[in-house]
Amino acid sequence: MSSEYDPAANRRRFLQYLAASPLMAAGSASALAETLLPKTMMPDPLMWGPRQSDHLIKSPKEAINVFDLEPVCRQNVPPAHFGYMASGIDDEVTLRANREGFLKFQFRPRRLVDVSKVDMSVDILGVRYPSPIVVAPIGGQKSFHAEGEVATARAAKAGNHLQILSTATSTGPEEVTEARGAPLWYQLYATNKWEVAKAFVMRAEKAGCLAVAVTVDRSGGRNQETLARLRPSDTRDCSGCHDRSSFQANLRTRAMYQGVDISGLTHTQSSNMTWDFFKRLRDTTKMKILAKGILAWEDAVLAADAGLDGIIVSNHGARSEDSGRSTIDALPEIVEAVKGRIPILVDSGFRRGSDVVKALCMGATAVCVGRPYIWGLGAFGQAGVERALDLLRIETYAMMQQVGAPSVKQLVPAMVRRA
Repeated sequence: MSSEYDPAANRRRFLQYLAASPLMAAGSASALAETLLPKTMMPDPLMWGPRQSDHLIKSPKEAINVFDLEPVCRQNVPPAHFGYMASGIDDEVTLRANREGFLKFQFRPRRLVDVSKVDMSVDILGVRYPSPIVVAPIGGQKSFHAEGEVATARAAKAGNHLQILSTATSTGPEEVTEARGAPLWYQLYATNKWEVAKAFVMRAEKAGCLAVAVTVDRSGGRNQETLARLRPSDTRDCSGCHDRSSFQANLRTRAMYQGVDISGLTHTQSSNMTWDFFKRLRDTTKMKILAKGILAWEDAVLAADAGLDGIIVSNHGARSEDSGRSTIDALPEIVEAVKGRIPILVDSGFRRGSDVVKALCMGATAVCVGRPYIWGLGAFGQAGVERALDLLRIETYAMMQQVGAPSVKQLVPAMVRRA
């Protein structure tokens, strides 16, 4: 019987949806599934990672994979802050697609290759890093741990990862750069006022940032239902860290907005941005310039034609729109269209070393990881971030051995096929 008309299959898909939702704690999802389904029909736990739902790890060393850090983060972090981080938008179709997308691709491992030593190093815009794993920009990290971006920077330093700092950072680029001990990249929300964007970029460049990644996928509002549902359960007084007296007053609590004239500012993102913005930006900064949020090959070609130094294939971790398309699905056509003219980074949904290796095989220069290190930050601070990044490096190394690639340049498209 076709699964389209199979009640058991339909129920199974519904429970898989519940199990994948950030709203459902692992224990709650498992309990519901056990109530409604026999064990032979349990939802696949690999969608979010196998773990003991009834046991929270007590130290980062106990984490077997990055998923082990998430329930500890959920326990430690206030509900509104956790909900903000975990949210997709609307039906969260894209949030699920970012994980499910990796299942559409299979490895074709090569054998009898000497992989006793593996070189994971990559060149990203002229700088050599020992790993293709990049620390993606996430704002307001003091919402998850008192040391925020500084703790993340110290963890990035331990593994020598490239770190990208968010416009919505809790801590200024000067202090974060000092903690990282090496230059950062800066992620830019352009706002509706050029003068504000210019001030951000000039400050980032003065702090030593090497590149600016301009977010181009936040052109409108967003309906973060997970946040909306978790916020009422947060009993704290929000005025402790948010100034609700006005839009501008609230912005002034953020590091990048301090000392900047934000009169007339109505949006932190820009809904009227065109390719002309990049021409103006090129005349303003000596930093490398990337567009972050590209999902269509046509836009990737336009970015290369416009002289950008790179792009980041991203759907904002499913936080900007609910198209239902994963970045790993979008990546192959973009790589094919760009034809090596500019580097291509990718983010959204990466949780495993196997995810990283698939993207590298398809032609990505590097992979940016977000929520997993925030789980580590919320769970154990700097040590948790270090563990999350360490686990991803270990898995990436092992997967390169498994597919028969002793270096990143030997990860080629022929090693992956669409299922």
